[in-house]
Amino acid sequence: MNKAQRLIQLMMRVNARKSFTVGELADEFHVSTRTITRDLEELSGLGVPLYSVQGRGGGYKLLKERLLPPISFSEGEAVAMYYACQALEHYGSLPFGDGAHTALAKFYHYLPGDVKEGVDRLRHKVSIWSPYRPMAREVLETLLQAVMRRRAAVIRYTSASGESERTIQPIGLYASSGYWYCPAYCHTRGDVRQFRADRILTAALTEAVPWREDVDRLTLLDKPVKDHLEQVTLKLELSAKGVWLLLSDNRFGPSISRKEDGSGEALVSVPVADLEFYVDKIWQLGPEARILAPAEAVASLKRRLEALRERYEEEGQGDHNVRKT
Repeated sequence: MNKAQRLIQLMMRVNARKSFTVGELADEFHVSTRTITRDLEELSGLGVPLYSVQGRGGGYKLLKERLLPPISFSEGEAVAMYYACQALEHYGSLPFGDGAHTALAKFYHYLPGDVKEGVDRLRHKVSIWSPYRPMAREVLETLLQAVMRRRAAVIRYTSASGESERTIQPIGLYASSGYWYCPAYCHTRGDVRQFRADRILTAALTEAVPWREDVDRLTLLDKPVKDHLEQVTLKLELSAKGVWLLLSDNRFGPSISRKEDGSGEALVSVPVADLEFYVDKIWQLGPEARILAPAEAVASLKRRLEALRERYEEEGQGDHNVRKT
């Protein structure tokens, strides 16, 4: 085994171990302890975060931020990986800190020249967009750490019913339409709930609440129980364009019934507490959608229209006064 191969194998070995000694590695690689010591010094110079443990039974340990050994990619794989990382740039916040950004920069830097030229040509011609939704990165990082470190979290959450403090055990994190969601077991309410991350004001890990193994076995495929929430049926009438705009929205798409002319209607069961959120989505469609029920949703739209009419009348009156003077 030549030196380059040995260094790669050595990096893989130290990544897989919590601690090790020079003697152990020398025996494993069939080289002298002096050679292994020089190799470890080279790895440290390359950025592998090693530190020595002094005293009896000492040796070396690896810090938490490990460096992975080199991985070979085909040109197609390299382009796919680059754009997979780039897609994350459109999110307002990520639970990975600066990891996605620095990984993308490193990945691009080490691409072969011809592949880099190809990526440059595609840079403003291929993109994976996501609506920008601002939210606290620290909250997302804490939720991710809760899953990875098997810890509960104490959060301050705001909803239509006001602000409350909850203790939760996150099941996972997923993104949809630019929002991050965290299904979790809520110790405060005693069942599984779904939390929108942008509504979580603060989050902190806690060891005061035991980790539940039955909850840990749940995945994102296990939908949160919503039977405890009061539901209401949102009835919509949609133009052909309205159907087209909502079909890709997983909140509305599965409930849309299409007619022969392309228009349609939808009956969507939504929590009463989230009704204004759904009304807001329909408001953005303008004339392409009409709410038929419930009465509370229709009334909400009428209030918005009245406020909009009054605003433009006030502006029109102001313009009239300016022309008179």
